[in-house]
Amino acid sequence: MNTTTSALRQVPFAPSTYLAVLTWRFMLFNSVRVLAYLPTLLAIFTSGDSGQHSLLAWVTWVGANATMAAWLFEHNGRCLNRAIAVSICNSLMSLATSILIVAYRV
Repeated sequence: MNTTTSALRQVPFAPSTYLAVLTWRFMLFNSVRVLAYLPTLLAIFTSGDSGQHSLLAWVTWVGANATMAAWLFEHNGRCLNRAIAVSICNSLMSLATSILIVAYRV
């Protein structure tokens, strides 16, 4: 028995069901993550102080999310899908946070 067959037998249900559940979980958590940026944006905006937020960390998140979207796009035959759209949204929310941090530091 090869390792692929062994790994598939450890999955408690059919691989197609597993992938469908995994896809929906990915979409759920990453879509919620897009909304999770809002409290940070609101906190910076209402306090007028971005000193407690690391610009380097947020710019890194912009790059990580943008390159994930690009990587998914290339591995999906240069066709858009929901995972790519969610990664783009996460990148844009990170960018918005980065811009707000800079705006309050200038």
